[in-house]
Amino acid sequence: MQRALFILFLIFLFQTSCKKEKAPETSGTVTIDNTRTLGQTYYVYGFLFSEGKKASTIENPPPDITVDSDGTNILFQANNLKNSFFNFGTYPDEAAAVAAFNGLTSASVPSGDWEGLASPLAASQIWIYRSGTDHYAKIRIVSVLSEMRAGNLYAECTFEWAYQPDGTLTFPGK
Repeated sequence: MQRALFILFLIFLFQTSCKKEKAPETSGTVTIDNTRTLGQTYYVYGFLFSEGKKASTIENPPPDITVDSDGTNILFQANNLKNSFFNFGTYPDEAAAVAAFNGLTSASVPSGDWEGLASPLAASQIWIYRSGTDHYAKIRIVSVLSEMRAGNLYAECTFEWAYQPDGTLTFPGK
């Protein structure tokens, strides 16, 4: 009996200690906004492609992109000291944008065509994002919202994304 309990204990111990780390997601759909939160300082949540999650501007690593409004347009901004956005295209409707996004398996962007901000953002656009470490993501804008909330400019963007962690501009197709 004691031997059986000892074996069960060992099996339980091995099962609980052999958990694999789940690899981060490399694609999905997410909504981010520019709502400021006060901790010891103000921060907002953006999106971190390499970990496939929302991240605050006070986290380490910080988000790759955040969304904001300049009062006229909604825009993405990056804090990586390089021009990081390329407008791959604007499509007449969601179906055309989805087809183009799913068909975008490879891209090339001339070095002078990168922009510092992705602006103005609009539904049915596709953007290419370049991180500070030259990793890439493709982004399809699903929807944007801009309005005044409690006297502040509010910006919200829902987007579909696919990240390429190997540093190439080749994305998996659907």
